[in-house]
This record gives sequence, C-alpha cells and structure tokens, in this order.
Amino acid sequence: MKKFFLLASLTLVLASCGNDEKSVEQVIESEDLAAIRAKKAELSSLQSQLSANINKLDEKIRELDKSRQLPLVSVDTLRQETFRHYAEVQGDVATDENIIIYPEYSGLLTQVNVDEGDRVRKGQVLARIDDGGLSSQLAQLEAQASLAKTTYERRKRLWEQNIGSEIEYLNAKTNYESTQNSVNQMKSQISKTVVRAPFSGVIDEVFTENGEVVSPGQSQLFRLISLENMYVEADVPENYLTKIKKGTNVKIQISSIGEELDGKVSQVGNNINPNNRTFKVQIAIPNSEGVIKPNQIATIMLNDYTSEESVIIPESTIQKNAMGESLVYILGESSNDSTGVAQKVIVETGYTYNDSIEVTKGLQSGQILIIEGAKNLRDGQEIKFRK
Repeated sequence: MKKFFLLASLTLVLASCGNDEKSVEQVIESEDLAAIRAKKAELSSLQSQLSANINKLDEKIRELDKSRQLPLVSVDTLRQETFRHYAEVQGDVATDENIIIYPEYSGLLTQVNVDEGDRVRKGQVLARIDDGGLSSQLAQLEAQASLAKTTYERRKRLWEQNIGSEIEYLNAKTNYESTQNSVNQMKSQISKTVVRAPFSGVIDEVFTENGEVVSPGQSQLFRLISLENMYVEADVPENYLTKIKKGTNVKIQISSIGEELDGKVSQVGNNINPNNRTFKVQIAIPNSEGVIKPNQIATIMLNDYTSEESVIIPESTIQKNAMGESLVYILGESSNDSTGVAQKVIVETGYTYNDSIEVTKGLQSGQILIIEGAKNLRDGQEIKFRK
C-alpha cells in the first residue's frame, strides 16, 4: 500500500513538472533533440531519487514488519568428503558349475536315484545303466587273473632258486600282467554304467526316466547346478585396462532382487575384441543365501575416479545463468537463527554420480548451502531458512 502511494506521488510530481514547463508530449512534438534529451535527463534524475527513497522505505518496512512472508528454504553445512565416481557396465551372472550330464555308456537306464530339486554331493550315484553282461565278463577275467597271478608267483620263486627256464618265468609274468590289465579295463567300462555327480549342487532338471535307452553325447540325463561359485561376466571398454586388475574391488547391482554386492575381479581377459574394443572380466560374487541365479542381468560399477577431500552437493542445487555458468545460493549474512540473506556463488563442477556433484571451485567446507527453495531467489534476497 505504501508503494502505491509513492507511485501516485511520482505521477503527481511528473505531472506537476509537465505543468511548470512543457509536457512530455509537447517536447516530443517540438522535435527539438536538445529539449528532448534535457527532458529525459530531468525525469531520469527524478526517477533515481524516487527509487532510492523507495528502497530506503522498503528496507525499513522489512525491519519493522514482523508479519511479512519471506521465502522459506532448507540449508545444509558443507563439509569435505570422499567422492567416488563409478562407470557402469552391464554383465550377466554365470557359474562354471552349471552343466548337462550325459551318459558315458550306451544301454538301458535301470535306476534314476534323484528328483528335481534334490541336493547332491560330489561323487553321489545319480543313475545306473544296465552293463549288458560286463559284470559276468569281469568275474571271469578276475578268475583268470587270480590263476595267472598264482602261476607267476610260483615261477618267480623257482626262478629265484635257479629252477626252470627264464622263458617260462617271463611268460608267466606277461600272462599275469596282461590278464590284470584286462580286469582294469573291464572295471573302467563298468564304472561308466554308474552316473555320478561331478560336483556338489542341486539337480535342477531331470530329462529321462527308468527304462529308457541312453547313448553317450546324445541322451541328456540331468542338469546339475551349484550356486556357490558365482561370478558376473562383462565386456569392459579397453580404456579401463589400466584401472582393472585381478583383485580390484567393484560394486555389483542386481536389480531383479534389489541387491547391491561387493565383489572382486577374479579374472581379466587378455584379448581385445576388435569389433567393440572391449575385454572380458569376471567378478566373483558371494551367494551364501542362494538367491542369485545364472543368467540374471547385473550392473558392474567400476570406480574410475576418487577424490579424498571434495565438496559434494546435490546436483539439483545447480542452476545456470544466461552465460551458461553454474551457480548456487549460499546463506550469506544471518541476522538470527531463522532469517538471513541469499548469496549467489558461481561454481565449477567435476564428476556427477548418484545425484551428487563434485564442486571443484567456488565453495568450501563450512559454508551453508541452500539446498531447497533456491530456484526463484535473487542475489541479496532476505530469506527464512530451516536446517
């Protein structure tokens, strides 16, 4: 209301000036350049005086008017922190212990000892295949080997006593060794009729049933998976070659289960793919609860920049001026615990990560940053703040 009266006064003053001499319209109509400039200078001087008086009155009004509404902002004290930037690379969860088990012997499947979901240990018998009479042949060979052994041992004792010929001794020895080799080969063949777990894990799928005829390399029997030794495999751009090595710590996000894990690089590829200029890395990840599964999509976060003493602010506090400079507002003068003055600061920034940005120039630890409510402020504006 007071400003209204001041403006009205200004209008009256300008009008009175027009009455004393010539009005603005009359001066313009005269087309006298010198008179027009003089009139403008006169009015500009008067306007400056009135603006100065209005500013003085506004300042006093702000001082005396306890009910005025000040912009409310939120502030936070700046401090030096460690800033880490991560590059994100997509990868897939995998395990080397995820296999299809095939038979090593052709024949009729006589036993299937496990069901889907069963946990098995290394060496456990999963199935048996009919040996087609190999067991009977083994018994005969073992009998022949026993006789050959007895003959060999007798010939050996006689030969040591210089009784008998050397050729008889050597024939007995050769016959025994040959027969024993046949026994070992038969046992090896029979062992292939027993399907065992090559490592401890879980039977994920059973592909066959009792009574089916199976063949090596053709008939799938089981899928066996172990979820203990899991890793993430990814293709990493070659410019990270110097930043990644075996044992490097990385972070891994698996969004499908909402997990963020710490892992270590377990293997770094030595070959650069010429098609996309990447190399392969494997990162071992813990999976004690068994919630991570093969072929899940994972995000690998590679720490490519670290600054130990940085001023870090929310990215949302950064504004741009007409010249493209980055600026923020800090709390300048503070008259009490709840009001102060907003001060504009031009800053230079570095890396951005997770909605935080590193300030390399313009701010320092201990300053109070306006983090909310700064969008419509102007330099020097009085504000009300909360921490």
